Amino acid sequence: MPILYHHTTSTASRFVRVCFDEVDFAVELTEELPWERRPGFLKINPAGTLPVCVTDNGHVLCGPHIIAEWLDESFGVFKRDRRLLAEDPFRRAEIRRLIEWFLIKFEQDVVRPLVRERVIKLQIPNSNGGGAPDPKMLRTGRANIRQHMKYLSWLAGSRAWLAGDRLSYADLAAAASLSLLDYLGEIEWNEYPTAKEWYQRLKSRPSFRPLLVDRIRNLPPVAHYADLDF
Repeated sequence: MPILYHHTTSTASRFVRVCFDEVDFAVELTEELPWERRPGFLKINPAGTLPVCVTDNGHVLCGPHIIAEWLDESFGVFKRDRRLLAEDPFRRAEIRRLIEWFLIKFEQDVVRPLVRERVIKLQIPNSNGGGAPDPKMLRTGRANIRQHMKYLSWLAGSRAWLAGDRLSYADLAAAASLSLLDYLGEIEWNEYPTAKEWYQRLKSRPSFRPLLVDRIRNLPPVAHYADLDF
């Protein structure tokens, strides 16, 4: 069985896990702590980043964009209306743009500072950058949430799905990002009813259920995290 190296607090890992479940592609999950720079893992991916998928025939696929593209090229064409990349090249471009928006820009502006300060720094030694959360970084991440949530609300309110008329990788990338923030209770959902309704649809999909049972060591989720009705 293919192996997916991932981590619970990795947005990119969550995205790939949901993508695999959407197309019924089974993998063995192996949790990796990227900050440990484990030699065995660095032999597989010298960059030391997640996620990494090792196929049955030994091919190594590194990074969410690479894995998603491979998944579509290998299996997407057989999924018809369940395909996660559109057939039209301009729609595909829009899906890719939004994947980059959520897995790179949203990650840098919001998810990374909040998750690193609230979770990662408490799990790693001080010599590796661990320690108490930095209030300035927390304020910065929280201040950035509003503009991103406004943009997400606009997308969700003007289209059936974020990138068009059907579910795509764009929705899965956005939902994977939000799932970590939701776990930490960082989103005031009542301020964004359109985004909330969209996220509720994603949260109710069978592919999302494994994320809802994820737990971060020594940090339980907010009460509504696994509640499909919030």
